[in-house]
Amino acid sequence: MRLRAIAPVTALALGLFGSAALAQAEVAQRGNLRVSFSGALNPKKLPREGAAPISVQLGGRIFTTDGSDPPALSKIEIAINRAGRLEPKALPTCRLGQIQPASTDYARRVCGAARVGEGTFDASIAIPEQSPYPSQGTVTAFNGVQGGRPVIFLHIYGAEPVPTSFTLPLSFVRGDGSFGTVLRGELPSVDTHVGFVTGISLRLGGGRPASRLYLTSGCPAPKGFSGAAFPLVRASFAFTEGPILSSTLMRSCTARDEHRLAQNPRRRHS
Repeated sequence: MRLRAIAPVTALALGLFGSAALAQAEVAQRGNLRVSFSGALNPKKLPREGAAPISVQLGGRIFTTDGSDPPALSKIEIAINRAGRLEPKALPTCRLGQIQPASTDYARRVCGAARVGEGTFDASIAIPEQSPYPSQGTVTAFNGVQGGRPVIFLHIYGAEPVPTSFTLPLSFVRGDGSFGTVLRGELPSVDTHVGFVTGISLRLGGGRPASRLYLTSGCPAPKGFSGAAFPLVRASFAFTEGPILSSTLMRSCTARDEHRLAQNPRRRHS
């Protein structure tokens, strides 16, 4: 069966569906349009100075309170706390032409060394003269380069009712204030006669040994404090017809003082 590109996105949910993370979601609303965004950090115990490998799970939903179709999503921005570091130079890179269009197995085979995250998605596929067909599939994040600049390629693939493939590039933009890096994705015009993504779950970093080198962080706790609450990520969603909605996730960490452990070996083994 031929692969085809699936056009996103009229209703997008970046969701850790059914997880405890959604219970801690931040919600923003304008009129009948609502954005719910959630996330989790692992591990929570991190060095006070320096950085250690981490993984971040992101989730959220975009929907309307009256059940009507939301406006088309045109842009996504995910700002990462300044304590976190993305290291695209630490891994091999993947090119868009290698994975678009392609199945998940093929994309992971040709760009496996550049893989930095994974998840799942739900979609609604439009079939001529039939009701939209629900479909599920996989999401794979690859460390990539586009136009000479680092990007994250989110490769989306579903096998039913027909093989469909789409890749969304997330570019890197310098952040400000509490946020050091912003990941920005711009979506093409929507063709609702083809279909649209309705749900995604994504874990970035962690897992495979290679991806553990990609995302690192320390705990931004001041000296004298055992931990800190801090803005983990800020997500912004822009629509072709509608407002820009933003949510900031506050999370906590516990500081680990490596030099104190090194000076007191007994404490390390206690």
